[in-house]
Amino acid sequence: MDRGLSTGTHQEHDGLRERNVISQPNPATTTEALTATGELEPKEKTGKAFGRTPGGTVFTVPETHDMVSQLLSPSEPKNLSDLVVLAILGAHVLLLWQLPAGARVPVFAAVYLFWRAGYNVGIGWLLHNQSHHNTLVRWAEKTKVFVNPATGKNPCPQVYDLFKRELETKIRADYSFDKAPIEYNTWLVFRRLVDLILMCDFTSYCLFAIACSHHPTSESILMSTLRWSAGIILVLFNLWVKLDAHRVVKDYAWYWGDFFYLLEGELTFDGVFEMAPHPMYSVGYAGFYGISLMAASYKVLFISIIAHAAQFAFLVLVENPHIDRTYNPPPPRKRAIEQDSVSAVASHRSDSPIAPTSVDESVPQAPLDPSAPPESVHNLLGPHNLDLHRNTDASVMLVQFLVFALAILTPSTPGYQFLFVANAAIWRIWFSIGIGCLLNRQSNSKGWTRHFVKYGESPHEAWSQWKGTYHLSMIMCYASFIAAVWKLYTFPADWGYGLVLLRHVVGAGLVALQVWTNVSIYESLGEFGWFYGDFFFNASSKLTYDGIYRFLNNPERVLGLAGVWGAVLITNSAAITFLALLSHILSLAFIQFVERPHMQKLYGQSLRRDAGLVKSLKRSLPPSLQQLHGSVDKIFDESFEFVEELLESARPKLAAGVNTFVKDTTALFQKYPARVTITRIDADLAGYDLHDYSLEIESTNTSSIDEPDQPSGREGANARMPLDRRGDLKNLVFEYGAPVKIRWTAPLKHNKKDWIGLYRVTDNTSREVTRVSSQGRWVAINQGHYDNSTCEKGIVTSDEVQRHENGREYATGEVVFSGDKLFWTQGVFEFRYHHNGKHNVMAISRPFEIRIRRFNEEDMLSQNPALAEISVESALLPIVRNCFDRDPEIAPEGVDESFGGLVERDGKFAKRVVFAVHQTFGIELAPEVVQADGNVRNLAWRVCNAKRVLAPYSMSRNGATTPTEEKI
Repeated sequence: MDRGLSTGTHQEHDGLRERNVISQPNPATTTEALTATGELEPKEKTGKAFGRTPGGTVFTVPETHDMVSQLLSPSEPKNLSDLVVLAILGAHVLLLWQLPAGARVPVFAAVYLFWRAGYNVGIGWLLHNQSHHNTLVRWAEKTKVFVNPATGKNPCPQVYDLFKRELETKIRADYSFDKAPIEYNTWLVFRRLVDLILMCDFTSYCLFAIACSHHPTSESILMSTLRWSAGIILVLFNLWVKLDAHRVVKDYAWYWGDFFYLLEGELTFDGVFEMAPHPMYSVGYAGFYGISLMAASYKVLFISIIAHAAQFAFLVLVENPHIDRTYNPPPPRKRAIEQDSVSAVASHRSDSPIAPTSVDESVPQAPLDPSAPPESVHNLLGPHNLDLHRNTDASVMLVQFLVFALAILTPSTPGYQFLFVANAAIWRIWFSIGIGCLLNRQSNSKGWTRHFVKYGESPHEAWSQWKGTYHLSMIMCYASFIAAVWKLYTFPADWGYGLVLLRHVVGAGLVALQVWTNVSIYESLGEFGWFYGDFFFNASSKLTYDGIYRFLNNPERVLGLAGVWGAVLITNSAAITFLALLSHILSLAFIQFVERPHMQKLYGQSLRRDAGLVKSLKRSLPPSLQQLHGSVDKIFDESFEFVEELLESARPKLAAGVNTFVKDTTALFQKYPARVTITRIDADLAGYDLHDYSLEIESTNTSSIDEPDQPSGREGANARMPLDRRGDLKNLVFEYGAPVKIRWTAPLKHNKKDWIGLYRVTDNTSREVTRVSSQGRWVAINQGHYDNSTCEKGIVTSDEVQRHENGREYATGEVVFSGDKLFWTQGVFEFRYHHNGKHNVMAISRPFEIRIRRFNEEDMLSQNPALAEISVESALLPIVRNCFDRDPEIAPEGVDESFGGLVERDGKFAKRVVFAVHQTFGIELAPEVVQADGNVRNLAWRVCNAKRVLAPYSMSRNGATTPTEEKI
């Protein structure tokens, strides 16, 4: 589908190794040593590449070479680490030679899986921690391995000499070990570890393939020739992908350089990066399957699939989060001045959940234009959006249950098989031709929208009904196809016979490819594009091609139907082949007759003719074949025009209305803290007096509240009397989400790895040892003593010497708990001071309570609506600011200011607000509503409107509030 719809301007980066940065410096023109510079000269003038550390230091980046050249090229200088790597590789080969034949396969399977785990788990763990906590650089700083021993601060001068000799041997020009930033030196050392793991990974895989390789006894010469030819082609293609990828990204991205420092320059993509998403991890593993073919071994094939899946997990869990955080930060929050200028020209929508202007202040209104797309809040697709309160979702679940129940409970006789195949064919015809006719009518005359407008409904209601119709049709199309496959599938009696196992493996791979393609399409188009929103609303006149559309104009033309051909391979059935052929023909017709005319009418000349993959292939073809490609396109278009004319002459009229029923509820799973039992007391506690340690809670500005408990009438007579306090200490009560400051006191000789954790009072029964994980809610009291930097967020002061009244001197400091280090719920909590990075408790703070103040609903409803909204806005603003960590980039200063972009990206902020609104006003909202409202004023109007809507169903005595617990 040629629908790179303008759903946003986000530019997706395809992987850490998929970045074309500024070219490496020319050794002939770079003679100065690598040093930190104060000003950045243009690369065109100097011929050098420049890097920038997180601390802001700009330095010239010397030229480096790939791992294969460094290890095997005679022209490259060799050092001790190269000899170690080559020796380990040689040991692998020698091991294969020495092992008995029966032990080679299991041993090298274990060896390869070890190195693959070292790659995806080991390197992945290091990079994850480096990305989030700067761990590798912090290790280098703590160990001081890069500090010149002449300063007297390096405890390991031998390691320093080794690193200096190793690195300066490899990089002869533009590099000085002593002057290079610590981030760059750390990256160079990390590279040597990567060289070892990656070379051993590839070598052990090849040796495992050699150990498993054999020639099938019954294989013909023709089949052997085809098998080896296909394998060699895949390996050569894999080699070209790797070489072209290295040409584009250089060593900087090949070795994950931007986890350590950034190069000054724009990110560009060409070559193999225009052909496929994440080419290093997708088509870059084609050689694995080529080697599997040449080895003729299912063992090699399955271990290749495992390795490929592990590499995708590495991409999803390590690289993609780092790329988003580094290259795609959320846009800055719009300030009030910016919003005023925008609101002066904004259009307005009448059926929006925005408060009407009832006071002198201008209230932001949503667009009134019915042609404007609605806000996407309650989506349809995905298990997480399942809501059984919606007719569509309930209907979808019921019809799927019926279809699959019939498929399982009925016998697989020829009669039933015919019925299921016919049912699948009918649903495919409806999904392609029926839905296509409805969309074509909507494109030409807005027929679907006109039908609902005729009965007094809004265009948004027409859009909602259309989404339900399309969703139900799509689900039934695929459910009926799966049921037909189930009926015609026969479990193999012998998996080793012929190509049975291979057919199942390839078929499952094609099904997975279709699932991935559909997910990628949905991520690129969103809910609006997936349901053809530009047929119903005015969309942007400019197309943006991102995600999978960067490589293909119509990914569903081939990849989007790979699963149906996978089912053909798995079932080996002529009837399923007929269904797959029918599905493919109808899908191509849908693109040609429905999508393409609408896109040409809507976007005209802005439509892209060739996608990235096609352009790359065309550039690699000779001119004669390029002309052949144009002729094939012409024949293809003329064939569809003939079919189109034939269908136009006999087009049936389809009913416009379809009754729909909708959606599912998601199950919420709570993660309870895993309890860790600790019974041993640290031996080095001797000499420490617990009386020298203390924790004192100091409230931050506007963080504490004074709300004494009032008798509810449920207590006994004595319990209703006022509290008799025997001291001047009052209960510590803090606002929900407000930062909490703690002042700690400890002996001057306290351990530098002491830390403070936050816990529920009821979580720990022991006062000597903490037996529950802090779950990240802890702060170190000194900087530079832990490997991750997250624990240092919150340190205000450390080790200030203070003399007490008894004349003794103590160390004191302050830490602040905020954001993710807080409990985002109500309850009673305490802080615990722990010794030496362990869980031995030295001091416990006073218990304190986090409480959400209940809004006085009776006062609100006794006021006029305008004043009530102002009251709700005043109550919501501090709550929202606390929920957004009081971050100026996302937390609004006023009720009209928009939330920051991070609120939409990270759902935790909206979930915090939802909980607070529920506890404060008794109104339960979905997190998507908070994200869609976008500011406090809109959210306040929604709360007030919900109160008015639910007032008739209230169980309170005045009948004007939502059902809540009433104090007796």
